Amino acid sequence: MNKELDLSSHGLASVPENIGERIELEALDLYSNQLKSLPDSIWQLTNLQRLNLADNQLPSISDHIGKLTNLQMLDLGHNQLEVIPGSIENLEELTFLYLSNNRLTSLPTSLFDLKKLVYLNATDNQLLSLPEALGNLKSLIELRLYNNQLTSLPESLGKLTNLKELHLMRNPLTALPESIGKLASLKKLILEDNNLISLPETIGDLTSLTELNLRNNKLTSIPESIGRLANLQYLDLRANKLTSLPAGIGELSNLEKLDLRWNKALSRPAWLQQLERRGCMVYL
Repeated sequence: MNKELDLSSHGLASVPENIGERIELEALDLYSNQLKSLPDSIWQLTNLQRLNLADNQLPSISDHIGKLTNLQMLDLGHNQLEVIPGSIENLEELTFLYLSNNRLTSLPTSLFDLKKLVYLNATDNQLLSLPEALGNLKSLIELRLYNNQLTSLPESLGKLTNLKELHLMRNPLTALPESIGKLASLKKLILEDNNLISLPETIGDLTSLTELNLRNNKLTSIPESIGRLANLQYLDLRANKLTSLPAGIGELSNLEKLDLRWNKALSRPAWLQQLERRGCMVYL
């Protein structure tokens, strides 16, 4: 008996009510249809481990989704959702959650009880803030929150010690929490197109970091501690308001690319030459 059903890109405007009889299903793919609602019977498919409802026209999701307690991957991206049901906390096996390109202004606190979640994508929404409960997602490896309306981040961010990638570009962030320095596993930090005026000294504690993108912010200076980012390979400081740079950047022995363009008042530091001699590509 086939445990997977792929109905993606079928032009479906509805799902047959008898879908609930397929209780053996472990994977159901309804991606890229024209669905505006789902039959109640779909929530009887309690053996589902993967459910893809992305790229439809769903305005809401039933609270009954909480019955699908075996789900490991749930994709609700590219719909018209304004709310995620609180019952999502019952999906205790969930590891991948896609919520991108909806109309969300907040996430339910219960979502942050998903202890096994390793990937959370809530990009291209209208999120205004994140709760302190964010710090409960201890297994999280990748967090994507770009294209939202976040003006700040909770201090509990620092509890995500397994996080390797943090994508926050295109938000109106003006500052980062001091606790960001506790993200010991972080390799990629993308902060392009925000309103950052300064960075905390703790940024220098991100010793696993290989990529730091700060393009198009309002930074007038960079903390001296950046010279401690020994594994940094790519540093993008384009389009800020920098007038000088910490000399420690010149000591970053793994740096392969340094982009300083569009900082009108920045003069060329003498130590740039040693970076270039070492093979680092410098753009000024």
